Amino acid sequence: MWQSNRNIGLYYAYKSTKAVEFYRPIMYLYFLSLGLDYTGIAILEGIYNVTTLVSEIPTGYVGDRVGRRNSLLIGTSIITLTLVGIGFAGNFAQLAVLYACWSFGYTFRSGSSDAWLYDTLTDDLSEDRFAHVRGRGQAVALLVGVVGSVLGGYLGNIDLAYPFLVAAGVTGIGVPVLLAMDEPTSYEESESDELGIREAVGVIRETLSNPRLRAFVVYYFVLFSAVSYLVFMYVQPVLETVLPQVGVPKGSVEPILGWFYAAISLLSAGLSYYTGAIRERIGIRTWFLVIPFVVGLGLVTLRFVPVLAIPAFLFARGIAETTRSLASQYVNDRIETLGRATVLSALAMVSSLTVIPFQLGSGLLSDAASPLTALAVAGGVLVVGSLAVLGWESPVKSSTGQRAEAE
Repeated sequence: MWQSNRNIGLYYAYKSTKAVEFYRPIMYLYFLSLGLDYTGIAILEGIYNVTTLVSEIPTGYVGDRVGRRNSLLIGTSIITLTLVGIGFAGNFAQLAVLYACWSFGYTFRSGSSDAWLYDTLTDDLSEDRFAHVRGRGQAVALLVGVVGSVLGGYLGNIDLAYPFLVAAGVTGIGVPVLLAMDEPTSYEESESDELGIREAVGVIRETLSNPRLRAFVVYYFVLFSAVSYLVFMYVQPVLETVLPQVGVPKGSVEPILGWFYAAISLLSAGLSYYTGAIRERIGIRTWFLVIPFVVGLGLVTLRFVPVLAIPAFLFARGIAETTRSLASQYVNDRIETLGRATVLSALAMVSSLTVIPFQLGSGLLSDAASPLTALAVAGGVLVVGSLAVLGWESPVKSSTGQRAEAE
């Protein structure tokens, strides 16, 4: 038990080094300052997701073969170096190469992080606490992100490249933290060295065709994830237009964005901290039957009342991590230890594939009309698509024959 608590403590420390909030408040403003337009930014995001598409399953497979911790180490090292490169980038071509490296680094972490945590909890027969512990870890990261967002906003007001360089330094601290972590016993006993390519493909095929997961994959990993990504893309350009309408001087936009992202982090941290309680009291089923419609309808209204972007973005971004934790709990409860990182990477690959047309279409629509129009269309797609999935079959089913699930 002591060893498990030590590993969970190190997991919280690792989560606190993810450092994404340092550059998030100014990320797309930085790219626009380098001469990119919305279509160029959409192409960069497309490169990111194409790279994810072709590398998620191979890197997830690597995570299953060489170990979750080793996979996290590789990914963290790549991301650290890439952030330094972005801070010194000067044009689209350089960013395109760096974006591919950035995505490659994250694919090493995307499936392995949740797989490591779930298997670590399985060692103590407490895997039902996954959403609770993951939520707490995300809360720690987001609380650090509150400071990072504010600092990033003010650093960006000096030079838009500085937040990326600071983020690289913080991310690099994750390397010694990961070196101190242990591999879960359940992983070491899972005969992972016998997981060949054919077996891995079979595990993925079985998972995606599982009647208890197939509708959920479309509902969350396709529709909701794609639209959430667009919200992430357009927060900064939309608020750069909306904030002056509520009295914010144009020269103060970057610091205000830092404070706004800090507010998002605070809300997200509070919700993430109580992810376990949300699962027990509200239930995964109720959460996923309500949230996509609230987000979708909120985005549609932006086309008519732009100032609502402030509360709409705060809500959509604030619930994102809690929703991701609940989705991970739902999926992890229905897959086995052997091949777990491969399956989670495959689901991330599905998201990356489907978000590409969303990104490119939204970029073209934003340049032709406005980002608000693109987001309104995306919100409509989310609502209509969610209704279509519900008409097909329920995306969140009971855990018959599996571990009990709080509803």
